[in-house]
Amino acid sequence: MTPETLEIHRRRTRRFFMQCGVAGIIAMESHPLLGQNSVSNQTLDEAIDGIESWLTRQDEFRDISRGNPLPHELPEAEKKDVGLSRETWKLEIVSDEDDPSRLRNPLTKETGTALDFNQLVELGKTHAVRFPKVMSCLNIGCPLGMGIWEGVPLRKLVWMTQPVNNLRRVFYDGYHNEDPSQLFRSSLSVNRILEDPTDLPPVIVCYKLNGQWLTSERGGPVRMVVPEAYGFKSIKWLNRIVLSNISHANDTYAKQNNDLDSPIKTFCNLFPTGTSYAANTPIALTGWAQVGRAGLDKVQVWIHPNNAALPEEDKYFKTAPWRDAKILGPPKAWGGDLPDGKIVIPTKGFGASGAPEQWPLRLTKAHWATLHPGLKPGKYTIRCRTVDKNQHAQPMPRPFRKSGHAAIQAVNIVVS
Repeated sequence: MTPETLEIHRRRTRRFFMQCGVAGIIAMESHPLLGQNSVSNQTLDEAIDGIESWLTRQDEFRDISRGNPLPHELPEAEKKDVGLSRETWKLEIVSDEDDPSRLRNPLTKETGTALDFNQLVELGKTHAVRFPKVMSCLNIGCPLGMGIWEGVPLRKLVWMTQPVNNLRRVFYDGYHNEDPSQLFRSSLSVNRILEDPTDLPPVIVCYKLNGQWLTSERGGPVRMVVPEAYGFKSIKWLNRIVLSNISHANDTYAKQNNDLDSPIKTFCNLFPTGTSYAANTPIALTGWAQVGRAGLDKVQVWIHPNNAALPEEDKYFKTAPWRDAKILGPPKAWGGDLPDGKIVIPTKGFGASGAPEQWPLRLTKAHWATLHPGLKPGKYTIRCRTVDKNQHAQPMPRPFRKSGHAAIQAVNIVVS
């Protein structure tokens, strides 16, 4: 984070918390206005200073790529040979040989009709879509990165093949060398591709992230991006799409005991915090929240003395004395190396001025903070949770791991 961005966070957060009054500044319990105490202000400022930018630079995304060798680590000459450069990339869209859809105009390398990168970008001049999305893994308890993704709706390319009938499923894969065991594939119902659910962006064939060409590590030159889905649906290094009459999902993840149709969940975690604190000294806590399809209403924190009994028969701590933290508002600087630092308009979720139409935005991430006035000596556990717009408290309404991580985080601290 640059010094300029840090100063913006300081000003924004001090003003934001002061405007919230006592209830906003001290979300944990009643206490005199700590905002008037310079030590407390400094504690809060220092915590906010460490918050990441809202958008993630391409080279700062967490990478969980598959393959041996990893496709983005191939020598540049080899990338060109296998179609992993913008100059040599080709996309085939064909019928499934085993369960065929009837297509009048399949796009194939053999006939010279496969789509190349320049053709895709040309389509983008009139059909490009941009939307913010947090990229996260079904089985990992933190976002991989947050970006504004840009590309051509997949349905535009499907219609180019002139499908006639027997089209129920679309599956797609990316380059993972010639070893069949390393092939990674995902699929979608054709209905999700042709018609968007209410308020969701379309599935896109993506070539830009935060206004810049996709890097190889991020799945470039072209990848799939499915707005509401976990990362395994947004295949990297896209090079083949198959239109099929099969009636079921055939994703690689189906063999790994995962729920293939789970949209991303609403849940939160703390940013890394200290493990020891001085007694009766303010404790600033910050964190992020992933905003799923159900939206985000609250972030709450609970600090529990370890020598006190936990609520009985309350697996998800529904009856615990949770206290509201404060969800931080839109930042003044978006981060992510955006060209000119500005949101390109149009981008879904943002108005003509570049300001978000609501906050926090669904399918993205948000930041939160709270300041506790201090604790007596002892050992404690800090927990945090979200409450979505349907008033479901994390990990509900989908607490099962197969449908995505949403466990309540527990962090142990010592106060002395």
